[in-house]
Amino acid sequence: MNILAIESSCDDTSASVLSGDRILSNVIASQSVHIKFGGVVPELASRAHQQTISQTVEQALEEAGISLSDLDAVAVTQGPGLMGSLLVGVCFTKGLALANDLPIIGVNHMDAHIYANFIEHQPEFPLISLTVSGGHTQLELVREPFDHEILGKTRDDAAGEAFDKIGKVLGLPYPAGPEIDKLSKQGDPDFHDFPQALLHEGLDFSFSGLKTSVLYYTQDQTNDFLEEHKADICASVSKAISEVLIKKLERAVDQTGVKTVVLSGGVSANSMLRAKTEEMANRKGLNWYAPHISYCTDNAAMIAITAKFMAQRGRYADLEMRPFASV
Repeated sequence: MNILAIESSCDDTSASVLSGDRILSNVIASQSVHIKFGGVVPELASRAHQQTISQTVEQALEEAGISLSDLDAVAVTQGPGLMGSLLVGVCFTKGLALANDLPIIGVNHMDAHIYANFIEHQPEFPLISLTVSGGHTQLELVREPFDHEILGKTRDDAAGEAFDKIGKVLGLPYPAGPEIDKLSKQGDPDFHDFPQALLHEGLDFSFSGLKTSVLYYTQDQTNDFLEEHKADICASVSKAISEVLIKKLERAVDQTGVKTVVLSGGVSANSMLRAKTEEMANRKGLNWYAPHISYCTDNAAMIAITAKFMAQRGRYADLEMRPFASV
């Protein structure tokens, strides 16, 4: 099958072409307009999608060497995400499908993060997915494709959200996650012992307390001290977040007996989280996988691979398909 996939759930407009098992193109148009606001402004995001979606799709088709007449289906992120952004992608896809007599596949954005692992790997089912992004942090038992059970989730801030908010406290540019990861490699993770909420309780997460703790800690320091030890603080924050994530993942493995674990979501690109996952997996004799860095953040390739799984199971939508902002 040749599938054109479109992703517009937040602030990245992306289009990808999958042919058989191969991703032929994966074009991402990022929006810089949000940087000065320190976060995504929904109205600005939807406007930017409108301005870039057509040329992004054209570029993806051109890079793949595929024309509209070669396509077997067109897929799009149906949700969750920002409603205005989702509407741009869904409406564009409906028009494309109608004009070219193509079937539509509506993809769940959170599912797609998990199945991004199948672009380059072949994890065995059942598996445990630790999905970590700016909007979600959750553990899922995936018994087989699209048979998911949420084992635990955040009670407040997601891990990616905590990284971004802490980065703002430290004066780092948005999005702060990649910058914190970069600085962490230069710092001492044992510099300061930040709290690890719910570490010994169940499979749910909580990161709002960590964010508050960092805020109070920085308010007690001088600017010179913070500048001198910025990398150490970033490393300590990364340690606090990643150790909680790994402890919960290990607990989920112990409770289910599943031998395969995958990372997914934007924060799965975090180097400390990957290292600690590998360490835990090796210690317990598990198979573990993580997407290539380019497939961790929002992208249409993960929509395409998920759409392939859905098409194989006859899970098509129609022109009545509506986007959804939350799960």
